[in-house]
Amino acid sequence: MLGFLTVIPIRLKYKATDEDYGKGLVYAPLVGIIIGAIVALAGFTTHILLNFESPPVMAAVTVLLYILLTGGLHLDGLGDTFDGLFSGRSKERILEIMRDSRVGTNAVLALICVILLNYSLFLHAFSMFGPEKTAILILLFPVAGRMGSLAASGSSGYARTGPGLGKSFIDNCTYREILLGSIGYFASFLIGFGILMPMTPAGSLMAPTGLPSALIGLILSMTTVCAAFLLTFILRRKIGGVTGDVLGAVCELNQTIYLLSAVLLMR
Repeated sequence: MLGFLTVIPIRLKYKATDEDYGKGLVYAPLVGIIIGAIVALAGFTTHILLNFESPPVMAAVTVLLYILLTGGLHLDGLGDTFDGLFSGRSKERILEIMRDSRVGTNAVLALICVILLNYSLFLHAFSMFGPEKTAILILLFPVAGRMGSLAASGSSGYARTGPGLGKSFIDNCTYREILLGSIGYFASFLIGFGILMPMTPAGSLMAPTGLPSALIGLILSMTTVCAAFLLTFILRRKIGGVTGDVLGAVCELNQTIYLLSAVLLMR
């Protein structure tokens, strides 16, 4: 999963079956933690070692590092999904458009909107909460996204009749994988907000909501899981299932929903 979902080079030689890919999605939230830790550590190290604190630049670097580390894999799925779904065509034609490697207007608009929203929300977080609290938000940002992919894959059938990149994941991922992946997912949010957040300056209570950090973490984890299932339901109604592109779209949209929810709760 680390080799497939990131650009991190894995030197091990192994033979993976289609079933391995589907069952392996249980580790997707863990891969998200690794991605978030690398991005957060890079930004925080820059802040500490270089004594550099410019919220606009730090927000831009955060978005850029995330894209570089993931190779834009899920952003590609987001663009393809919006190109297809907003084409106004039949189910069969939508699936054809989603498979087309060319980028359409709807894809460009979707990518601009999501990246701009992420940048704006990170900018707000750096400005209002400081680099320490924002580092924890960054840590869990990719976790929320990959939980979205896991939820979409395990709760849906494959939309195409033929082969496709997402078929191995969708056909072999079940509610069992969702349940097992959720254990680490909820634990990461409770640790991040319940243990790490109170260690940052200003303590665990966040005005004006006055909610304890652990409760905020629990609310965010529940919100993003519900959002993932809702997004999956909305997207699969159009094409009678999901594809690898839809998994990427749910991942990216779920991350943005997580950031927006976190900013609203912590403001």
